[in-house]
Amino acid sequence: MKEQLQRLAGQLVGIWKQIGLNQRISLVMAALVVLVALGGVGLWSTRVDYSLLYGRLEDAEASKVVSVLEELKIAHRIVGTQIYVPTDKVHLLRMKLIERGIPRGEGVGYELFDKSNFGISDFLQRANFVRAIQTELARSIVLMDGIESARVFVVIPENRLLLEAQKKPTASVLVQSRGMGPLSKATVNSIRSLVANAVEGLQASQVAVMDSRGNTLVSENEGDAISGLSASQLNVRREYEQHLAKSAESMLEQVLGPGQAVVRVAAEISFDSGKKEDEKYDPEGQVTLKEETKDRKNDTATASGSSSVGPGVPVNTGAETNATANAGAGGGNSSKMAEKTTTKTYGVNRSTSTTVQPPGTLKRLSAAVFVNARMEGEGTARKAVPRTPEELEKLKRIVQSTLGVQIEPGGSRKDELTLEEISFNEQYAADLSKQMRKEQTSQLVFSLLRNLGYPALGLGALLMFFRLLKRTSVEDIPLSVPISELEEIERQNGSTAWSARNRKPEVVTVGVLNQLLKESPENMNMALKNWINRNKPID
Repeated sequence: MKEQLQRLAGQLVGIWKQIGLNQRISLVMAALVVLVALGGVGLWSTRVDYSLLYGRLEDAEASKVVSVLEELKIAHRIVGTQIYVPTDKVHLLRMKLIERGIPRGEGVGYELFDKSNFGISDFLQRANFVRAIQTELARSIVLMDGIESARVFVVIPENRLLLEAQKKPTASVLVQSRGMGPLSKATVNSIRSLVANAVEGLQASQVAVMDSRGNTLVSENEGDAISGLSASQLNVRREYEQHLAKSAESMLEQVLGPGQAVVRVAAEISFDSGKKEDEKYDPEGQVTLKEETKDRKNDTATASGSSSVGPGVPVNTGAETNATANAGAGGGNSSKMAEKTTTKTYGVNRSTSTTVQPPGTLKRLSAAVFVNARMEGEGTARKAVPRTPEELEKLKRIVQSTLGVQIEPGGSRKDELTLEEISFNEQYAADLSKQMRKEQTSQLVFSLLRNLGYPALGLGALLMFFRLLKRTSVEDIPLSVPISELEEIERQNGSTAWSARNRKPEVVTVGVLNQLLKESPENMNMALKNWINRNKPID
């Protein structure tokens, strides 16, 4: 075995001595490429892929996690506040850490009540309850997308006997978002709803949300926003205005062309709801429903001097009557009384109406329309040609019908509609579009260079390697050649001038070559051409 290795080593040394300089360089480069490739494959096959286990932990929690990993002898990496472990062990380690209650996060949640403490006062019990709610809410908020950390402060007033003196609970939330972008409105509303529904008696309007940069994302009583409208009412009005504007713009673009019209709508909407009842009486339309008449007569005779009333005095009977008492002259008195009573019952015409006003009633509508001037011509001869008043009036009527604007006198609403023709600034849009295309092109080129740079570099190195292999040749005229070889070349070429006229030198030097060039230019010319052609680069 040893002899075979020695024989192989000798053969390799012999081959190394026989090959030229370029071949040696190519062989060394090929060996290096093979070694680098084998090393890369080996590193790639033994490489461990790490994934994030936990990030942005408090120092105390991070130390607990690292202690558990060292106890389990799990390879891990710590980059800043982030802990990385092998990808195939992430979920298993999280389950094991959760089993041990790690990481628990900042503060103490409902686990504060796991152990019962006898003799604790009501004040401490209430304070611990508020602490637990705050911690649990903070943990829940952190689970939302885009939120790095959160702190919650809840104020729950003490219960009072009088309802008038009872204060409402309030809450404040401080959040830190991931990245530099602000939180979306939907996320902020979700935080308010979560906190409001977790605390008894807390309204979402009493929850304030701030970020770590000191910006107030939403404050208390934000429902009393612009014009006394809540956020939802503002959204309804905004969507209604955008719907009308989009409808009018799409219709005008079908006639004038894309981007040739701009429509803006402002709507005044009443969100009040109520019920109104009206009752009217018509005295001209009265009708007799019932009529009742009563007649009564009474004759009375008395002795002389016994009359207690004078002649012609009416008698008060306590009712609406037409009666008269007459006293006779002479020795005896007599009286007659007649009574007639009429009772009428009238029915008066009455009308009752009930009006229910639903929320979202349109009170007023205003619209403004810009129409781009009509352009005619090409190039420098292109100019704006104004439309006729009849054409503008026709467009205005179309927009009025589309939006439902009431501008006629005596209408139930006092709406407004303005339509003007003006030349749009198209140069700004063209410059902006050109700038955007330029940026997109530069980004595309950068992306291609970044993705194809390394493969192109490797391909270039491989091409250079093959070019070196193709350019390898044997030197035809070395600096020192034995004279016997030159004689053999001369015999093959049929020339004996050198041996006949000169002595045979031991080696060929530069001077000898110069003399040979003078005496046998044909042979040297042939040798030089052969040497140049063999060393010519091959494309």
